[in-house]
Amino acid sequence: MADFTIFSGNSNPKLANKICDYLNVPLGGAKVKTFSDGEIQIEINENVRSKEIFVIQSTCSPVNDNLVELLLMVDAFNRSSARRITVVIPYYGYARQDKKVAPRVPISAKLVADLLTVSGTDRIITMDLHAGQIQGFFNIPVDNLFSAPVIIDFIKNNFDNNVVIVSPDAGGAERARAFAKRLNTDLAIVDKRRDAPNEAKAMAIIGDVKGKVAIILDDMVDTAGTLAEAAEAIAKKGAKEVYSCCAHPVLSGPAVDRIAESNLKRLIVTDTIPLSQKAKACDKIKVLSIADLVGEAIVRSHRGDSVTSLFV
Repeated sequence: MADFTIFSGNSNPKLANKICDYLNVPLGGAKVKTFSDGEIQIEINENVRSKEIFVIQSTCSPVNDNLVELLLMVDAFNRSSARRITVVIPYYGYARQDKKVAPRVPISAKLVADLLTVSGTDRIITMDLHAGQIQGFFNIPVDNLFSAPVIIDFIKNNFDNNVVIVSPDAGGAERARAFAKRLNTDLAIVDKRRDAPNEAKAMAIIGDVKGKVAIILDDMVDTAGTLAEAAEAIAKKGAKEVYSCCAHPVLSGPAVDRIAESNLKRLIVTDTIPLSQKAKACDKIKVLSIADLVGEAIVRSHRGDSVTSLFV
């Protein structure tokens, strides 16, 4: 595999190193630093001419810095005559702004897709997109990976059959149903009303959770308002214990405090986004790695093998 190289920006170097360990390849040399005025400087320290390049970068907080860093890295590889540039985005920032929800607002997820394409990206590998239709914003191939195999293995190995999978809202019911089917468990849905952005109030539980271990399933946890309200509502309905699993631990604002004070026994997340020091110190948060899964997707993409078969 000497004709492809993996590079990483500053957003999640720990994950990039784990992926390289799985693939048994060294991480490519690149200097990514910031001038005193905030401008980002990129310098690739090795020859990439006619090579296939994989750039690993989550567009998580600080979102705009990480996004511009990624765009500049792609441009640098493009101007260095790389054969093909695949951008690996474990967490795709701006994904929640995928449609017009009010007059005179942007569709930010589409703009980010355009920026990545214009910069010279040939292919995208991402994980658990907030909305699957974001793939259609690109005119280049997109592989949307799923953390489901990692999370399902954890649930199978750590819980008995007395489990109910819970969707925190109606929009996540399809995802929760897929998990419940593969785990052969029951399904419940939290009926939620949102009064303002980042503020949620759980109203009712559709389904039976009494005496069961409830596992709330979502694609991300941001301020944890939805999660805390859902956990409280489920506990009041007689659930034995309440857990939560999500792919992307955004955990902004008061999220960690809300999780610590909530009815959740544990929040299981993946390492698509690195945890803050405060989140690392919270004993309720457990991290699973998706490095092997992403590494396998990279190998299959390079060889021209099926990526979809990873999730069948």
